[in-house]
Amino acid sequence: MDLSSIRSAYRRYARYYDRVFGPIFAGGRRMAVHLVNNGPGQRILEVGVGTGLSLPEYRQDARVVGIDISPDMLQLARERARDGALPQVEALLEMDAEALAFPDNSFDGVVAMYVASVVPNPDKLMAEMRRVCVPGGDVVVINHFASRHPFLRRLEQMLRPLSRLMGFRPDMELDSLPEWPDLHRVAVHKTNLFGYWKLVHYRSSDAPVPLQGGETVAVKAAADQPG
Repeated sequence: MDLSSIRSAYRRYARYYDRVFGPIFAGGRRMAVHLVNNGPGQRILEVGVGTGLSLPEYRQDARVVGIDISPDMLQLARERARDGALPQVEALLEMDAEALAFPDNSFDGVVAMYVASVVPNPDKLMAEMRRVCVPGGDVVVINHFASRHPFLRRLEQMLRPLSRLMGFRPDMELDSLPEWPDLHRVAVHKTNLFGYWKLVHYRSSDAPVPLQGGETVAVKAAADQPG
């Protein structure tokens, strides 16, 4: 995967994305927004906002910043939010998810919907999401991950050579998403059609994280970590 192939793929998808993928991904979008936008006055970053299908789901007292690498998808999101139709939208920006142009601890929550298998380096995506989220904030990722079913898994592997054309990796492993002591994986939920997609819920923390057996380990805020 590279940025050029991603832009090319989503240029093709843009004109029919809402009709085809809107209904399929609706349940996951609502679940993600509910988790990340769970209080008043929050500032939320949506990585890979696409055509902005999720934007109406946020509370009107939120301040939502959406970014995307595809100008074609982003243009549709801007049309959706035009003339104050979505007052919760603070900005919609063209930006690389692996190099976010925001200071540390800029957002109360960060969400990436159907992006992890699109970006060239998922570890960089996660590192940036972790960096810009405040301590105690929620980081939510929804994506398709490699199936455990032998037939589906083999099919996904066969499709991998077409990743550049499709604009995503069909056989991405859930365990390829990195974890850090200060970005604790809270839960994994099945979502969308037949549970074929998963929502992975993380929480950024600078407080002791409980371990099995009642022990705790002290962790530091993301902004205090090197790199």
